[in-house]
Amino acid sequence: MSYLGWIKKNLIIVIPIVMVLGLLFGINVNASFLKAGIVPLTFLMVYPMMVNLQIKKIFEGGDTKVQLTTQLINFGVTPFIAYGFGVWFFPDNHYLALGLLLTGLLPTSGMTISWTGMARGNMPAAVKMTVFGLFIGSLLTPFYVKWLMGTTVDINMVKVFKQVGIIVVLPLILGNVTRRLLVARYGLAHYSEKLKMKFPPFSTLGVVGIVFVAMALKAKGIMAHPAILLTILVPLVLFYGINIIMGIVVGKLFFERGNAIALLYGTVMRNLSIALAIAMTAFGKEGADIALVIALGYIIQVQLAAWVVKLTDRIYGSAPEDEAGQIMHLGLFALHTTDSLHSAVKLLAEENIHSLAVLDAAEQVKGILTLKQVIDLVADELAMDTSLAKLQLESAVLVNIHQPVSEVVKTMKRQHEYKVLITDDKGKIQGVVTAHDVMNDLI
Repeated sequence: MSYLGWIKKNLIIVIPIVMVLGLLFGINVNASFLKAGIVPLTFLMVYPMMVNLQIKKIFEGGDTKVQLTTQLINFGVTPFIAYGFGVWFFPDNHYLALGLLLTGLLPTSGMTISWTGMARGNMPAAVKMTVFGLFIGSLLTPFYVKWLMGTTVDINMVKVFKQVGIIVVLPLILGNVTRRLLVARYGLAHYSEKLKMKFPPFSTLGVVGIVFVAMALKAKGIMAHPAILLTILVPLVLFYGINIIMGIVVGKLFFERGNAIALLYGTVMRNLSIALAIAMTAFGKEGADIALVIALGYIIQVQLAAWVVKLTDRIYGSAPEDEAGQIMHLGLFALHTTDSLHSAVKLLAEENIHSLAVLDAAEQVKGILTLKQVIDLVADELAMDTSLAKLQLESAVLVNIHQPVSEVVKTMKRQHEYKVLITDDKGKIQGVVTAHDVMNDLI
């Protein structure tokens, strides 16, 4: 998994290397057999990202203006910029133009959330943009492709809809079921801390595989006309450059810093994984031409996003202080008052944690049981089947999710507790912040 994680963090290096390897492979070997790997690689690429997609986020309110503005740009402006550049730069190769259009049609990805977080933007808004963008893009893509490219490219609407269903809807359903089963089996805290991060690297592996296949299938055509790579890079750089300028200007004019950053990444970052999947599965042998444009988009997208993060404070001003919700661990390791001391020992050992919450029948926190307490109880030879209701627990310190980190620190000092529970505005427990989390936030 460490190798996959490295690949995910270094796509800007990995993608060009894989493109060269695919090119060399396709030049020296008949790569047609690789077509059989397109469907499994596509599933490997899309399904893992769907596991962590929080569909319920679309029902949370409070940021309607930035959400509507983002999707207006994504579906009312960006596709037409991509289409215009495609017609301008590729008048004689309609499939390269279609590749640019698909790049512009499918907004937001997990990277939208990641880059927004690194720039200290509004991450909940970014999550919602990602979910909305996925649903709207999946629904509208066949219509946009038929409308804009139907006169120059043979578009089989039924086939495109079928492929969208296979590579988006089916993985979305299976991913959501997977997440629910894992949370039900292991709990939200374990899922968030131990399992959630295992899925995205596999998605990246699928991306790398698809890029390799696309380059291998297109290798001989590229070698016959090597200048085509530069021809593709120019409109891609212009496309992303215009998107960045538009996102920055609209954000600064109409929104505060957090929402402005979310809007920027919600309109600039494209879901290249799904665009690749559609290209390689819905357009037959011409899919390699389309995928070539999208694959080069990875290089530009990651590079530009990284530079914008470095310049964020210059563009938007210094970030406000982090809130508790931005540094918390999602979920809570907990048992109920009816559980036994043995269950507590087992949970502490299995999860390698230093404390756990004890809940009553109404799911309200009754207190905290620490590892130190457990060791003392075991040393005192207390029966392992003793219920937690009979133990003297430490008081739980509750902190609102919007409380600044500096106030969290003061609360920890005042209460002499270095692990606090984070609640939402309705008083429901959302997660945990420890002294270690605070220290990491200060770095």
